[in-house]
Amino acid sequence: MAGLVSLAGCTAGSGGTADSGAAARVAEPPPQSAPEQSAPEQPAREQGSAKVGEVDPAARNRQLVRTARVDLRAGDVADALARVKDVGAAQGGFAEREDSSHDRASVTLRVPADRLDAALKAVDGLGVEVTRREVRTEDVTDQVVDVEARLASQRASVDRVRALLERAGSTAEITQVEGELTRRQSELESLQRRYDALKGQVALSTLTISISRAEATAGPVAEDRPDFLTALAGGWGALVDVAALLLAALGAVLPFAVVLGVPGGVWLWLRRKRKAATTG
Repeated sequence: MAGLVSLAGCTAGSGGTADSGAAARVAEPPPQSAPEQSAPEQPAREQGSAKVGEVDPAARNRQLVRTARVDLRAGDVADALARVKDVGAAQGGFAEREDSSHDRASVTLRVPADRLDAALKAVDGLGVEVTRREVRTEDVTDQVVDVEARLASQRASVDRVRALLERAGSTAEITQVEGELTRRQSELESLQRRYDALKGQVALSTLTISISRAEATAGPVAEDRPDFLTALAGGWGALVDVAALLLAALGAVLPFAVVLGVPGGVWLWLRRKRKAATTG
C-alpha cells in the first residue's frame, strides 16, 4: 500500500521516479515508449535542450491563428448577406453564427486558413462598399508545443496509474488508486480539449462580416415651372386664406361692436333729439 501511494505521488511531480523497486518496474515501461509513440513530445525536448542562438525547430512549422473582420455597406442587406455566405461555402467554409435584421446583419464564417485571403478577395469583389477591413495573425506555436508535451506526459502518467491499479491488492488500495486515476484522466481530457481548440483555430480562420444598409442618395431636384392652372390654384388658395382671416377678424371684433355700439347709438339718438328741441 505504501509503495503504491509513494509511486502515485512521484508520478504526479516528476513523471514516474519511485522509491520502491517493484513499483518502479511498473512505472518504467510507459515513459520509455511514450517518446517513441508520441511525436509531439520530441519538439518540446529539443526546445528545452536547444542552445542560445540556435533556430528553434518549431519555427519551421509555425502555428498561426488568423482572424479577419470586414464591414460592408449595401443597399440590400439580405442580398449582400446571402452572397457573403456563398463566398464562405465556395472557399470550403461554413457560417458559424448569423444575426440579421432589416437594416443590418452580421455573419461569422469559418474558412480553411489557407483560403482566408481568397475569401477576402471574393468579398471585395461583391460590388458593395467596404468601410473597414482588418486582418490579425497570432502565433500560438509555443502554446501548441507546450500542450502537446503536457498531453504526452499526462498520458504516460495515466498509464502508470493504471498499472498500479492492476497491482493493487486490497480494497483500500484499489479505492485510492482509482481516485488518483480519475483525477489524472480529468486533467488529460482538459488538456485534450485545449489542444483541439488550438488546432481548430489554426486550421480554420475566423472571418466576421458586418453589413449595414446604405442611405439612399437623393437625385437632382427638378426645377419647378408652374403652369397657368397651378398658378390659378395657388391664387385661389391665397384668396380663400385671406377671406378666412377676414372672417376670423370680424368674428373677433363683433362682440365688442355689440357691447359698445348699443350705448353709442342711444347717446347719438338722445343728442340729436336734444339738438332738435333746442332749434325748434
